[in-house]
Amino acid sequence: MAKLSATPWHTDKWFVSPWNYLDEVMRGAKMPERVKFHDISLRDGEQQAGIEFTPQEKVRLATMLAEAGVHRIEAGMPAVSPMDAQAIKTMVKRKLPAEIFAFSRCMKEDVKRAVDCGVKGIVMEVPSSEHIIEYAYKWTLDKAVETSIEATQYAKSQGLYTVFFPIDASRAEMAWYLKIIEQVASEGHMDALALVDTFGVLSPHAVSYFVRHTRERIKKPLETHFHMDFGMGVANTIIALAEGAEVVHSTISGIGERAGNVPTEETLLALLTMYGVDTGIKTERLMKLSHYVRKITGQAMPTNRPIVGDMLFDIESGIIASWYKNAGKEHFLEVFPFHPKLVGQRMPRVVLGKNSGVDSIRMHLDRIRVKATDDEVNEIVLRVKKASLKKKGLLDDTEFRKIVKQVVR
Repeated sequence: MAKLSATPWHTDKWFVSPWNYLDEVMRGAKMPERVKFHDISLRDGEQQAGIEFTPQEKVRLATMLAEAGVHRIEAGMPAVSPMDAQAIKTMVKRKLPAEIFAFSRCMKEDVKRAVDCGVKGIVMEVPSSEHIIEYAYKWTLDKAVETSIEATQYAKSQGLYTVFFPIDASRAEMAWYLKIIEQVASEGHMDALALVDTFGVLSPHAVSYFVRHTRERIKKPLETHFHMDFGMGVANTIIALAEGAEVVHSTISGIGERAGNVPTEETLLALLTMYGVDTGIKTERLMKLSHYVRKITGQAMPTNRPIVGDMLFDIESGIIASWYKNAGKEHFLEVFPFHPKLVGQRMPRVVLGKNSGVDSIRMHLDRIRVKATDDEVNEIVLRVKKASLKKKGLLDDTEFRKIVKQVVR
């Protein structure tokens, strides 16, 4: 972890709460020396209903992720289709500056397919709650354990870094869950263990319990794999890291099964600005990555989405427009919590709508080089508000100029 500045909460790129760094706040929390990001956009991300990646798109996204500094890429599941397997092989052949992993079921045949692709590591799933084994998989409990032991031993024999991935761990009875994991760790093999909240049902308070009890019994590196069904994934991930986990499973812009996986953008920036954890990932590439994912998925994003929303730095409120005007470049971060260039965003713009005020109008009049009296400015404000409400949207330049022409003689 890079050495913190004297005021890590306030730099030339961000301004967050100084409380974040108080000893009283961070007492008992210990972030790892290095946090790795394990991108799962190409596997879990593609499981979102309606998302289909071509092999070419997979390779392109993997290349962009690696060039941005993402440490590990879960390239997909070779067993899904020959096309997926070929895409993974292509990524491996390109020798990208990221470790390429495959995902598989705890089945020897799946592991063989991953080995054929030449990947560095493998994430191996197995059901870990009694109820999901019985009702969803229709397996016996013994089968879940036996297949896990056999498949992980085979992965070890093939030299694969093996991450054991117990599905639905967060809804299992703790003693039962730990018994399975211990048995696989001792009789089978695991290089690391994923803390899996398959259905996004962990509360932030429960995460510490989950991590602590797992660490007491399993002496392996821990990774986080949380979902966003209740919107808790980012907070849960950070709490798990503070309790000793080291690797974050995430997707670009939170694509993934149901409500999606933990979004890379929010997690990465929160770690950097609020905890002083610099992962080495180039945050200025985030906007470009998000736009590419939107393009190949056909998925729209809210315009005010954290970090990468297209209108995140647009200012309609008259009050905020006045702040922005008064603060200027020197005190830019009085108006925004981080600089747009930090994440590859464009600079702010003052837009015209129902909430615009006098300063908003004056800035746009200066832009088009029109002088107006105070009374004329006030009249323009009223007309802009009325027109925007009628349109139920922002006014463009042509609409604004038309109003100005009607008012300024």
